[in-house]
Amino acid sequence: MNTKPENDTELRAKINLETARLPWSELERHFAQGNVVFVSADLDLVDVAVRISHDDKDSIARWMGDGKVGKVSDAQAQAWTETAAVLWTSVVHPFILVQPEKAVLH
Repeated sequence: MNTKPENDTELRAKINLETARLPWSELERHFAQGNVVFVSADLDLVDVAVRISHDDKDSIARWMGDGKVGKVSDAQAQAWTETAAVLWTSVVHPFILVQPEKAVLH
């Protein structure tokens, strides 16, 4: 896609500002509608959101093939419900991208 770098910078900043931590309980209804997408902690949530915004099919297909991006599974949803998980979220209409908090190494 022919996107000017400054536009990408603005989009990245906008997405970054709109990224928030939310409890899974607030996302369950969106999950029921099939609109919640898991993003592996190996990836940068904002970068994934930018690439989805640009419809970067190659990156998305590669991540999906590697199991790093995909629809939230019933097992993930159940685990997050049981642990009252809080997830990083980013909205890329019509999807809500979610990512578990990265483990902090001491």
